[in-house]
Amino acid sequence: MNFQDKIDVFFQAYPLQFLLFIMLYSHRFYKKVKKHSMIPSLANDSNFSEDSFHIGIFQDNLDKLTWHYHNHYEISFITEGVGKRIVADSVEFFMPSDLVFIGRNLPHVWIADKDERLWTNRSLEMVFLQFDTRVISQKLLLLPEFKYVNNAIIMSERGIKILGSTLNDVSELMLQMPYLKSIDRFLYLFKILDLIGKSDNIEPLASAEYIKSRFSSNNKRIEIIHDYLMKNYREEINLKNLSSLVNLTEGSLCRFFKENMGLTIIEYLNKIKIDYSCELLKNLDLSILEVCYDSGYNNLSHFNKQFKKFTSVSPKEYRRKYSLVWTLH
Repeated sequence: MNFQDKIDVFFQAYPLQFLLFIMLYSHRFYKKVKKHSMIPSLANDSNFSEDSFHIGIFQDNLDKLTWHYHNHYEISFITEGVGKRIVADSVEFFMPSDLVFIGRNLPHVWIADKDERLWTNRSLEMVFLQFDTRVISQKLLLLPEFKYVNNAIIMSERGIKILGSTLNDVSELMLQMPYLKSIDRFLYLFKILDLIGKSDNIEPLASAEYIKSRFSSNNKRIEIIHDYLMKNYREEINLKNLSSLVNLTEGSLCRFFKENMGLTIIEYLNKIKIDYSCELLKNLDLSILEVCYDSGYNNLSHFNKQFKKFTSVSPKEYRRKYSLVWTLH
């Protein structure tokens, strides 16, 4: 199915989204919404606005294929672009009208098909809502009126795809929000979360196994080191800079990390890279060489060696193992 066929299917299945898509390009809409044009990185995004909640537009030509995570909740509605969406260990095809709710600290990225651009010459555009725990406090979630809001927050831990009538209702509210002011926006946010929490048209993204095994630590220094490695996984790691972040000498840093994690810093960095490359390999549109580079390796031979060390198979064998499964999906 070519790009035009995919868009035709979308317009036939979701006529409401077609109208909302047209709204997005109106001059008034663009004046109301904050624009964001950046390359996402695999990092804990500390540049989140001082506001506890905002709506914006993300536009990206995706010259780099990287992923990211952050300490706030995100609801994202794709308005332009087709490709693969990776959320933790979930890899799925996306197109306009794709709507997902992603919880805190859950790695994700949209890898758009660069060969299928629209008249804007962009490969990806989405409308997104972002909010943090100041908006959804634990005390608030205990109120009976927030029962379904709490359900939505719990489900977001794995990331969820929103479908059917809930997709129509939520996306319609999202695209009205730029016209609203402060308190009305908050009420719309709670209404959106309530709709999601009540819905049966929900599909979890990350597997339960991933959630059980993902990184967590009560040690602040380990968290800082982990975040630094995630942010700089494509760069050469500077132990001097890293050690200064945790107030340790370079030697003490290496011993401290190995004692707590059972791996050296370099081994752990390679694990981060290989974990990401496993998800990229499920995208059959990427060559193994592209996966190598996008995972932060500059040498294919070294990538193959590290991949087999952590997975016991070569990248080619790993892809062959999963290709049938993902083709059926």
